[in-house]
Amino acid sequence: MTMMTSITRRRLLSAMALSPLMWHMGKARAGTVDPQRIVALEWLPVEFLLALGVMPYGVADVQNYNLWVNDPSLPDSVIDVGLRTEPNLELLAQMKPSFLVWSAGYGPSDTQLAKIAPGRGFTFSDSKKPLAKARGSLVEMAQLIDREAQAEKHLADFDRFIDSLAPRFAQRGDRPLLMITVLDVRHVLVFGQNCLFQEVLDRYGIPNAWHGELTFWGSTPIGVDRLAAFKDVDVLCFDHGNDAEMRQLTATPLWQSMPFVRTGRFQRVPAVWFYGATLSAMHFARVLDRALGGKA
Repeated sequence: MTMMTSITRRRLLSAMALSPLMWHMGKARAGTVDPQRIVALEWLPVEFLLALGVMPYGVADVQNYNLWVNDPSLPDSVIDVGLRTEPNLELLAQMKPSFLVWSAGYGPSDTQLAKIAPGRGFTFSDSKKPLAKARGSLVEMAQLIDREAQAEKHLADFDRFIDSLAPRFAQRGDRPLLMITVLDVRHVLVFGQNCLFQEVLDRYGIPNAWHGELTFWGSTPIGVDRLAAFKDVDVLCFDHGNDAEMRQLTATPLWQSMPFVRTGRFQRVPAVWFYGATLSAMHFARVLDRALGGKA
């Protein structure tokens, strides 16, 4: 693959390095965790908490959360505890959280965090079906904080909501969907059949246009030139505060010659977190509906 620019490296770090590679169980029991004092050091467990009706006491890197995750939003009362890779351990100790949650294998070591509070790391994917993995992890989180009923209700609401939008895509036929986000003028991130959104597409009968190489996270950086191979497809491009890169890319002759650009089947859409859970999947379904629902 072509050498990435420094901008691309930073964006890839933000977009991909969050995904967990390990699994860890904290020692706290459900009855000992104060749900009002749980701190999330990564955005995946933030989603679990919000889905269970728990607002985190603190969250790492709130500014970038607002760019990359976008929905659901966080109130100003949530304390920003620093970077996801390097949270402010002194601040965390002063906050005296009842429980810490993070993405396993990312950020400080379990040993460092155990000195502050009991906790648990959650894994994003099994490399095949991250949404199914997220459903199981949500139940595990609920058991830790005594919210099993909320988890059951949320998952039932999730299924009803996803299924309610299925008729909106009945007239599309079998045109594939290509999902990307722009990294820089030469590179995009493309989402394959093991990404978070695939199970939503499957329920709507929408084929994923990407059949190339895959990674554990379901996303792969590729050169923009490779997009020219996609002819009769719809393309959704997720924004994440990258207007400057988009302006540079869309001004190039290469981009303007893309088949999906020339046929008007390219759309920029709001940020959706690629490495999240059920709330991100629901947000994706809403974005997908606004972009393609009710259209042939």
